[in-house]
Amino acid sequence: MGKRLSGKVAIVTGSGQGIGRAIAIALAEEGAKVVTNNRGPVKKNVANQLEGRLELLTSEQLKWYNEEIEKYTGDAETTAKTIRDAGFEAVAIFGDISNFDEAKKIVDRAADIYGSVDIVVNVAGAFGFAPIEKITEELWDKVTDVKPKGHFNIIRHAVPYMKKNKWGRIINCASPAWMGGGIRQSEYCAANAGTVGLTWALAEELADDGITANVFCPAAKTRASVDMELFDKVVDEDEKSTKSGEPLVKYDETQPPELFSAFIPYLASDDASHVSGSVFFTMGTFIGRYSNPAISSSMISMDGPWTVDKIIEEAPKTIFKDYKNINQQ
Repeated sequence: MGKRLSGKVAIVTGSGQGIGRAIAIALAEEGAKVVTNNRGPVKKNVANQLEGRLELLTSEQLKWYNEEIEKYTGDAETTAKTIRDAGFEAVAIFGDISNFDEAKKIVDRAADIYGSVDIVVNVAGAFGFAPIEKITEELWDKVTDVKPKGHFNIIRHAVPYMKKNKWGRIINCASPAWMGGGIRQSEYCAANAGTVGLTWALAEELADDGITANVFCPAAKTRASVDMELFDKVVDEDEKSTKSGEPLVKYDETQPPELFSAFIPYLASDDASHVSGSVFFTMGTFIGRYSNPAISSSMISMDGPWTVDKIIEEAPKTIFKDYKNINQQ
């Protein structure tokens, strides 16, 4: 704990539980005034990916599910109260960030309460498992409306406050799924890849305004982890969440977000003022930085437009020399 963020105001979307909650507390412990957020008060636990499938669980699985789900009953207000009870400053503002006007109200209300908005940490997200031929328009919109759209909505309204102060931090939560990874949730992969692209663009656009923009891709035990543990046990083989049919990480082996949450206040601090346009992987006590994409091979036609015949002749010697596709790597 320290004072590195003393006087700064941080909005943390999706901070009622899990990763967002851990980050909100970590920011407060470094002196930030924290605005916690999720869509609304949590009244009861509702199955997400397991909705309509709970009756397919064995009695032992259902017992485990009910016991685990009770650990995830928080919302923005319970997180804010935890922060206040620890002697720090926090207020909860409920609202749906996927709605442009509601996002503006969240940001403006935060500024009304604390005087400005300096830090935005977008953790809110949605997901769903389905092979591409079974993804509905509703599922696609449900996931992509939160990110990158919801992340954009909050950033769009917060940046004017940051520009006025010539200081700001934008930290967006994506997922290792931004690079694919053998999972059957392409809408989620697209949402997270969009979040990375948005953040890269902002890192360059806002550099002269003293604003940095970075992405972290966490793997951690959360509310969604409970559904993920049981989902593959109640669906047909061709609907399982991964191509292999095995979970990427088993629930009992997944580590809590508190182990890496201090990395976010670091990114928000002046000590990280030189860090922008970067994508990080966080899992347990491991923190890694992804390399940025670059052209690794090329070819050019020196005697007019490309023809298919010329490409067939040249490509194996140039852009496809030593090439391996995504399934061969």
